[in-house]
Amino acid sequence: MTTLYRPVGLHELALIRDSGMRSFLRDCHSSRSSILWRTWIMQPRARDWNTKDNSFAGYVTKFAVADSFLANFEPRTVGSATHVEYWIPAEQLAMFNASIQGTISVEFAFFGSGFKGFVPDGFGLRGKDAVEQFATMRKTWDYSRMDFVCEVSTNRKAVYLNFLFWAQYDFVPLGVDTQQRDSTIAHIREAWEFNHIGTPLPAYR
Repeated sequence: MTTLYRPVGLHELALIRDSGMRSFLRDCHSSRSSILWRTWIMQPRARDWNTKDNSFAGYVTKFAVADSFLANFEPRTVGSATHVEYWIPAEQLAMFNASIQGTISVEFAFFGSGFKGFVPDGFGLRGKDAVEQFATMRKTWDYSRMDFVCEVSTNRKAVYLNFLFWAQYDFVPLGVDTQQRDSTIAHIREAWEFNHIGTPLPAYR
């Protein structure tokens, strides 16, 4: 197996999450005829390029691909000998997905100042941006643990996509210090596990 990395934006990560973190879907907003996959972590692009697109978010995904599939493509060395790229034609994306071993994970995430996050259309987080969602979650924990757990379950897509933003955002101007933020993050993770949601929340560093 070969470990590959791919920087994606919020929209593409949402598609990956909808697949159960098992496949990449061709972004309907993209006209690319081929898709780039790298054997090293491309943090600068995720930070400097993806955070300036219309979602203001850059995530670095990590996954393993069967060597038997990659053997059909010529690797391209970029910079040092350990930096290799694979260009996979978009029409072979289904075969590429079938060669992925296990699930796709999110290794890092970067956010621009205009990030609004995934905005759900139901329950207590309905219509709220990522910052407003976190503020709502914190208040919900204070008055009803049951509602908090139900919120996490009902809006699991928003929670997954916005989780790494919440874990690193400075909420102090809103009256939430770092300890309170981290405590709420821990409660969200506990509620996620309590609900037995199949896709684990990404680890934050």
